[in-house]
Amino acid sequence: MNAFEQSWQFFQKGGIMMIPLAIASVWALAIILERLLHLRRRKIMLPQISNTIESLKEAGDIPLAISLCQKYSGPFANLTRLTLEQRHLSKEDLKEVIEEQGRQEVHALQSGLGALETIAGVSPLLGLLGTVIGMIKVFNVISKVGVGQASALSAGISEALITTVFGLSIGVTALIFYNYFYHKAEDIVLEIEKYTGELVRKIVAIEKKITADAAEF
Repeated sequence: MNAFEQSWQFFQKGGIMMIPLAIASVWALAIILERLLHLRRRKIMLPQISNTIESLKEAGDIPLAISLCQKYSGPFANLTRLTLEQRHLSKEDLKEVIEEQGRQEVHALQSGLGALETIAGVSPLLGLLGTVIGMIKVFNVISKVGVGQASALSAGISEALITTVFGLSIGVTALIFYNYFYHKAEDIVLEIEKYTGELVRKIVAIEKKITADAAEF
């Protein structure tokens, strides 16, 4: 018997609750793979843009910085480009625009995590429900043939145990990855806020210098 046949038999022994558990496991796996691809720090915190922010010194550098940001997508590039494009706003208005765009970017960074958290919470409960269904079958068999027929009881006992193991396995795995992705997204947000704050300070300094130069003339 090959591994596929063994897995299929194991799946069948789990009973009807193995279907929603299998769907939950596939859904969780899809979210985990998608987040592993999209929450890569080097893909979001592009060194080209952070270097541009650090080297920004005068008004003439801004058009070049905007054109560089337009070449990339993602929360860091989007927020930096928006900040540069809205540089003529007052400091308070500029912060408000950044915060509004920042909320949308955070939502994109945490996409799918709500579903992963739900799977982490629901899967053990589905496993528990499968356990209850399995135990009901066991008691039904006992009521008909008594406790002496071990083979007759084994189907219900298998269903009760397999769904518990499967549900807990999915729930624990989903919870681990949920916490990992959540904290990774938080770290990226904090780093973006650091660079955005630095960019705002530089823009304010550049605008003040432009105003002072204009006043001298």
